[in-house]
Amino acid sequence: MEITWYGHSCFRVTERSMPTVVVDPYDHHSVGFKPLKLKGDIVAISHDAPGHNFVGGVKGAEWELRGPGEYEIGGVFITAVPMRGENKSRNIVFVLDYDGVSVAHLGDMSKPPSQTQLEAIGNVDVLLVPVGGGNALNASKAAEVVSMIEPGIVIPMHYKVEGSTLKLNALKPFLQDMGVSEERVEPSLKISKGASPQETKVVVLEASQ
Repeated sequence: MEITWYGHSCFRVTERSMPTVVVDPYDHHSVGFKPLKLKGDIVAISHDAPGHNFVGGVKGAEWELRGPGEYEIGGVFITAVPMRGENKSRNIVFVLDYDGVSVAHLGDMSKPPSQTQLEAIGNVDVLLVPVGGGNALNASKAAEVVSMIEPGIVIPMHYKVEGSTLKLNALKPFLQDMGVSEERVEPSLKISKGASPQETKVVVLEASQ
């Protein structure tokens, strides 16, 4: 499996011979990045906002997921867990299971999940977590959520990066809260079944533009 970040909260998850999932594609006018040029089979939208719901940025998508439920598409099992933000807005957490490797995208989660929501999310190999505040988790709350979910790998998202016009906090406070002293940036994350580390590891991805 390969996970690629396109800035803000937009990720593409690919696995050979299985459907490609794109989560939270953005309208570039709303975030300040270049237009998305993505192909995917499934588009998952955590909530209805221009920085997260631009389905037109993904070519070839046959399925569009916006609501809670359990889905099985081409061997990919997807659990969509409903959340409510502090301002009562709806947010969907998507958990993608590719042949036993699970990836959870927290969308614009703004407060720690309840025990029921934690159980619905289940075991997570890779956690895609917002860390830059705004309408989502800030650094300290994101670190708290990581400790609750206990994933093998954490990939931060939804923070201030070069070129973005969004008013978000930088990545550094989250890394400090997670005890990461040296930031290494990777172009993407490749992970296979059974390769998730025992202790939580933070992986910072470069935004593909």
